[in-house]
Amino acid sequence: GDVTKILKKFAHFFLPQNATSQSLSSCGEGNASHPVLALGFGAGHLIRLDFSKTPDEYQVEELIFYYNLSDETLFPNASEGKVMEATQKSVIQARIGTEYRCINSKNIHMKHVNVTFSNVTLEAYPTNGTFSTNKTECREDMVSTTTVASTTSKHITSQVPTTSPAPTTAPSSPAVGKYNVTGANGTCVLASMGLQLNITYLKKDEKVGLDLLNFVPGNTIASGTCENTSAFLNLAFEKTKITFHFVLNATSEKFFLQGVKVSTTLPSEAKAPTFEASNDSMNELRASVGNSYKCSAEENLQVTDKALVNVFNVQVQAFKVDGDKFGAVEECQLDENNMLIPIIVGAALAGLVLIVLIAYLIGRKRSHAGYQTI
Repeated sequence: GDVTKILKKFAHFFLPQNATSQSLSSCGEGNASHPVLALGFGAGHLIRLDFSKTPDEYQVEELIFYYNLSDETLFPNASEGKVMEATQKSVIQARIGTEYRCINSKNIHMKHVNVTFSNVTLEAYPTNGTFSTNKTECREDMVSTTTVASTTSKHITSQVPTTSPAPTTAPSSPAVGKYNVTGANGTCVLASMGLQLNITYLKKDEKVGLDLLNFVPGNTIASGTCENTSAFLNLAFEKTKITFHFVLNATSEKFFLQGVKVSTTLPSEAKAPTFEASNDSMNELRASVGNSYKCSAEENLQVTDKALVNVFNVQVQAFKVDGDKFGAVEECQLDENNMLIPIIVGAALAGLVLIVLIAYLIGRKRSHAGYQTI
């Protein structure tokens, strides 16, 4: 009889930036159902995380990935065009009241499918609607990594460990540097921030690698140009260059970061030696002209699905800058949320003190009742 030859091919792709939350996503209803995060993309592909909790921890109880083989873009020449399903139980665990953080690659092996998570920050059942200050660090960040380090920079390449785990520390936050761009009419960009580049790339062995690079202010060269409604800040460190494109909206009298462009040289294990990415449709770091944008919390600027620029303790002002001094501060939403907690606690304590004081005064007044002065 005839023998049909089946060719196995490997399709490698990233979760795209335009993946959207689907109607399956839900916060759950008490004990009746649990929270679900469902992200759809492309021609009928969907990744779903089902959460559950115990008194001490929460977890991704089940990871489900639906992929449509009839999508010619991702699966050209597929022998059948149906929607497939891959599942894995108990993927991620973290303590209740903590943020789950995992920088290195976490590989989930399922039937016919391998899913790799990297640079993950998530929290289920948050106590106040924002990320908790305490963190649960993943096991992958506590095992040995291949590190290329010098006295001036921290450049980390992640890999899946093949030997027994050895304790190590997670990459530290980058040092804060102050940079400016000056044109014919004076300074048009003034920025103070710690800068970290996070690149996900494909290795020669078809596995996914993660490259982290902390910019060192003393070794970073700043340049740029000033125009009427555009300003560019170029920061070059070692073989890496990041360009920030700020735009002035004259109607609303606001400035904001519209674009980020990245170019760097990847580790020798990378399939392609150089990496470039850009995004000129962003809307970040927004503030009124004459004021400065400030954020103490870490902010992740997503250039593409493979490139993140992480900024720490950022303060930036564009177009109308008084010398080298920042104007009035406009706080980011993350900082405002973090400030709200101590304000609420302080107000509650003040109210408690007031109640005690009133009770004390009433008690003193009643203690004199029924007595006459002789």
